[in-house]
Amino acid sequence: MSASQTSDVSPSDVPTLLVKIFGKDRPGITAGLFDTLAAYSVDVVDIEQVVSRGRLVLCALVTEPTVASQGELRATVHSWAESLKLQAEIISGTGDNRPRGEGRSHVTVLGNPLTAEQTAAIAARIAETGGNIDRVFRLAKYPVTAVEFAVSGCGTEPLRTALAVEAHTIGVDVAVVSAGLHRRAQRLVVMDVDSTLIQDEVIELFAAHAGCEDKVAEVTEAAMRGELDFEQSLHARVALLAGLDASVVDKVRAEVRLTPGARTLIRTLKRLGYQVGVVSGGFTQVTDDLKERLGLDFASANTLEIVDGKLTGRVTGEIVDRAGKARLLRRFASEAGVPLAQTVAIGDGANDLDMLNAAGLGVAFNAKPVVRRAADTAVNVPFLDTVLYLLGITREEVEAADGGEELLH
Repeated sequence: MSASQTSDVSPSDVPTLLVKIFGKDRPGITAGLFDTLAAYSVDVVDIEQVVSRGRLVLCALVTEPTVASQGELRATVHSWAESLKLQAEIISGTGDNRPRGEGRSHVTVLGNPLTAEQTAAIAARIAETGGNIDRVFRLAKYPVTAVEFAVSGCGTEPLRTALAVEAHTIGVDVAVVSAGLHRRAQRLVVMDVDSTLIQDEVIELFAAHAGCEDKVAEVTEAAMRGELDFEQSLHARVALLAGLDASVVDKVRAEVRLTPGARTLIRTLKRLGYQVGVVSGGFTQVTDDLKERLGLDFASANTLEIVDGKLTGRVTGEIVDRAGKARLLRRFASEAGVPLAQTVAIGDGANDLDMLNAAGLGVAFNAKPVVRRAADTAVNVPFLDTVLYLLGITREEVEAADGGEELLH
């Protein structure tokens, strides 16, 4: 009896068969199974297929055929499977899969490497929080192993809290975001520059040319730890640069080193239709150059004052500090026409905290402890493009997009 013949019967009461096929994968297996089942006029209720290291697991949930043909269906499926050196298992039951529990989240785990012990700990903590793992798949195998768990049955916030503690204990990065269309709709990414988009602290590059890098580095570290007011520390550091020739700007631009994965992150986000911006407590003399080189949509930073070809030791215009970064995130979102809930912010220092908290998803990238504790998630590997995995983008999708670009050229 097919589902089309039982319109007056609740779907949960309809007899169904779970047909499971195991074996070496090759083209045509899925088509062959359903061609075999088609002879018995069954309806498809659900399909799941996984291939791992060339081994296939194919599950088909279908309505039961008539009583008279059940034995024949079973015999035919087993005969077909044996002809292809596959194994078949057929289980009778009723209805569809049980509904997933309320409260659905995506849990992304990054490991370098990801061990069985770490995976067991994450899975156990999900269960202890009341969550059920509905599906697991790999997002990437390099430069880190990234695995995503689809979890239902518990709220995103308590799950995030529990897994943050576990992740710190076992040494992996874990991101927990609520499931839904908004995950793919996050259309604005704003990141810090120094020690995030780039490997350097720009003011320290300027200080090296002024011969005062040790003094500047001390103040920078204190500010990043949240021990000093950012604006005061900015003025103190910039004052040490007074008298430098303006030609040093070009030298510093040439010395800036992008973080590994930065170009891949930005290139992939732009291909997906995201808008990308940077906010920095550094200087427009560098961020404007980065905006042009990387094709960024937004950039804002402090501006070093230059008079008669010399740095004066002062900055001009609105100061971009901790509060300023959050304000700029909101401004960029408004200009981009993107709800704040659909923004992603990435940073590493205490002056990024307001921005990370204001964004829909705040990512602490190789950050100070105070920032890791406050952000939605933390990434502690030196590859900026791993942020893509937190958005559900796989390494294969990134590489496919790169391959398509090469073919166009």
